Amino acid sequence: MPVPSPLLDLPLEQLRFNEAGLIPAIAQDWLDGAVLMQAWMNREAIERSLATGEVHYWSRSRQELWHKGASSGHFQRLRGIRYDCDADVLLLTIEQRGEVACHTGARSCFYDEGPLPTAGGATALPPPADVCTELARVIVARRQSPEAGSYTNKLLEGGDNRILKKIGEESAEFVMACKDNSPEEIAGEAADLIFHIQVALAHHGVDWRRVQEVLAARRGAPRRP
Repeated sequence: MPVPSPLLDLPLEQLRFNEAGLIPAIAQDWLDGAVLMQAWMNREAIERSLATGEVHYWSRSRQELWHKGASSGHFQRLRGIRYDCDADVLLLTIEQRGEVACHTGARSCFYDEGPLPTAGGATALPPPADVCTELARVIVARRQSPEAGSYTNKLLEGGDNRILKKIGEESAEFVMACKDNSPEEIAGEAADLIFHIQVALAHHGVDWRRVQEVLAARRGAPRRP
């Protein structure tokens, strides 16, 4: 699927390619902002990506154009592209098919944080993401590995009765904060409400990413009457 026409206005003549005719490109997840990988593009790779809507890179080791996912099936749908203030780095907003960007099978190439490199793979650490995604990960981790004294685990142990009661209470407090027109209280109550909603999602096995996908799908949808 070709990318939206505004992206075709990318001023290729203003980009600063290196002496080999290449420019680094960072691939970022379109939903949670996670950095998935970094590779290189030349002018042809950029033009092919814009024309097809699927990301192409330039392989420095093979010295050829590289259609991401052609062999693995893990294609990258291009949803946006920007260049930095020096016009010498690209930021690609992409939809990663199969949720795997790294050749090791990890979601992101950026999975190591310790002194020794690891092999990556499906069990590798997930990449840093937005705060709501990180919160959802913590809640799911509590469900899978309960911790003594954890408020999250107390909610999960109480099931729907306890969780939904708290959502009702937090919803009312959020409404009252809005009625009082207190920005700080509104932000605080909104945070409490989101947390308890995420606990309910975890309790029912609904991934936070699914919520993000629904919200993204509603962007640009026909307006309700």
